[in-house]
Amino acid sequence: MPEVTISIGGRNFQVACQAGEEHFLQAAAKLLDQEASTLVDQIGRMPEARLLLMSGLLLADKTAALEDQLREKETQLQAAQQELQAMSDNPKTIEVPVIPQDAIDSFADIAARAEALAAQLER
Repeated sequence: MPEVTISIGGRNFQVACQAGEEHFLQAAAKLLDQEASTLVDQIGRMPEARLLLMSGLLLADKTAALEDQLREKETQLQAAQQELQAMSDNPKTIEVPVIPQDAIDSFADIAARAEALAAQLER
């Protein structure tokens, strides 16, 4: 089991992890270190246990907010999917205007007259 040295708030810790999990540990340590460094900058040095506790609580608060946003987005996605399904189950009827038969007959009559006139002019 590999041991990794991580730095949190300017303090080094040896932590064991599963083989191949080192990069996950490093990423998590980086997040915790960012919170701890912010606390150290704002408050100054504090006992190690308190620094880790406060940093962990800040990360937990951010995580809870992100989980709330995720739930809200999942609810919105589900509503949109249901709306889309309802739309595909009940497609809208679109009415296309139809040219009345009288108009078609009139155009055909006009076309026939025009052709007859063209034929007379050719002679």
